[in-house]
Amino acid sequence: MSTRSQPEGGASRPDASRRYPLAPVRRPRRGTVGARSEAQPRFGVATWLTLETVADQAGLHPELVRRFAALSLLDTSRDAAGTLWFPPDTPATIARIQRLRAGLCLNYAAIGLVLDLLDRIDALESALGGSTAPRVRSALEASNARSGRLWT
Repeated sequence: MSTRSQPEGGASRPDASRRYPLAPVRRPRRGTVGARSEAQPRFGVATWLTLETVADQAGLHPELVRRFAALSLLDTSRDAAGTLWFPPDTPATIARIQRLRAGLCLNYAAIGLVLDLLDRIDALESALGGSTAPRVRSALEASNARSGRLWT
């Protein structure tokens, strides 16, 4: 006889019918105004990429790209129809995320923090005029060449 109590209904595991979506997605009905070909956000970026385009360029499943957007690892915008749009530099950001995940074994929360810090370092280096950046980068490249590791 088991001393472990079971939830009501005799189910031995949590309610499998519950779903926890990462981000709410509104999909337009077919034939409505605001279909994918017509709507694009206009926030100062010349060309925006769709979810499918970004996933194809990065070689990832679209659901993983959607999760990166839900975790705020990627910059996104939604149009009136609810379609996700990405800036043109998104595939490079995804490559950076993958290198950090594989090279440093970081979880996605830590990757978000590291990306913010790296962006801040780039902004500070550019504010200094870039005088220290080449020297630091060459030192990192030399040390990583000896150890055989890549850096982001």
